[in-house]
Amino acid sequence: MKRERPTTRSYIRDLAASGRYTFTSSEARTALSVSADAVRLALHRLIQEGEIASPARGFYVIVPPEYRTLGCLPADQFIPALMQRAGLLYYAGLLTAAQYHGAAHHRPQEFQVMLAKARRPIHCGQVRVAFFVRKHVHEISLQSFNTPRGVIQVSTPEATALDLVGYQQQVGGLDQVVTILSELAEKIDPQKLVVSALTAPLPWAQRLGYLLEQAGATEKTTTLKSLVKNDALQTVALLPGVHADEARRNADWKLIVNVDVEVET
Repeated sequence: MKRERPTTRSYIRDLAASGRYTFTSSEARTALSVSADAVRLALHRLIQEGEIASPARGFYVIVPPEYRTLGCLPADQFIPALMQRAGLLYYAGLLTAAQYHGAAHHRPQEFQVMLAKARRPIHCGQVRVAFFVRKHVHEISLQSFNTPRGVIQVSTPEATALDLVGYQQQVGGLDQVVTILSELAEKIDPQKLVVSALTAPLPWAQRLGYLLEQAGATEKTTTLKSLVKNDALQTVALLPGVHADEARRNADWKLIVNVDVEVET
């Protein structure tokens, strides 16, 4: 008896039944033994019906019923597979990482991912993914977290703290940063913080040390302060690009305190 060729719908249902929720157009074409145009048309039809979504060209996610209103899989459930397919080192960072560590003051509006090179943002249904360029991405200390579809790499509390300072404009400003640090501080290891500081520009460490003190976590800054004392050759502004006539200097962190910061409640 001649074996029936699988349909596109049966193909994605078999994938889901096996626990896999991402695939590429070329994988679907091979499995279905059809032309590129035919598979593209069939996949487009399933997108229209809400059964799948495409967060990147040639890359598809199966959308279970519980995520139909979202219009896509949550970002943490497809970013690892997408990054693997693209051959890119990545980690979830900034506000997204803070949330994983239980320190997000507000729920992030976008899923934030750090890469070595620039990449266009993703809009998939209601899911938003923003990518940020981070030098030395291969040196960043990471922590694995389980998701319903696998494992995602997230910056450690120490690396997250440094990134928040380095990308303060992208996360809502210094008040937001110091607020998150007040919640993140209990998970920060002072020795690991110094190791992470070596992967970032030294001014990040100067600003972070001061902000941790403002967040009430002075006990976390002793070893970082030694690094700054020994290695920092220049005094830098707490908020780059802002002039303040009455700015005071903080000798411990070799910092010009040109703005006031406070923990939000």
